Amino acid sequence: MLSKSVLAAVAVVLSVAGTPARAMVCMDKSMTLDEVADTISAQESCGSAMKVFKDCQLTASGDIELGAAVEKKCEADFKPGLSAAQTQAYKREMRVCDGKYRNKSGTMYLSFTAFCRAEVAQRYSQRALKTAGQKAR
Repeated sequence: MLSKSVLAAVAVVLSVAGTPARAMVCMDKSMTLDEVADTISAQESCGSAMKVFKDCQLTASGDIELGAAVEKKCEADFKPGLSAAQTQAYKREMRVCDGKYRNKSGTMYLSFTAFCRAEVAQRYSQRALKTAGQKAR
């Protein structure tokens, strides 16, 4: 008969093996979705965050989390300085992205939506940084 410690060890192995963390190869190493999102958040700029997103994309629903990390990174460059009208324009562009693939089925369309939103945030970031650069001259 198997000892209780052997049975406990088997139970632990089976419980861990039953719920593995999803990993992907990104930037030449195995990373979980959360690790990729953290890597995006840790980037120095919106542009480099977008590059990591493109390099590590899943073309599936996991891209929603990665795209949200890019949005947050990029929004730090421009959102505090937006007027009420600019804020409404930004929200309107994001809603266009949200509606663009609304009636499509398949997780790849969730990815397309995430990229659309990230690209809008990146454009706003680029404009804000360009404007700030011109004012500094």
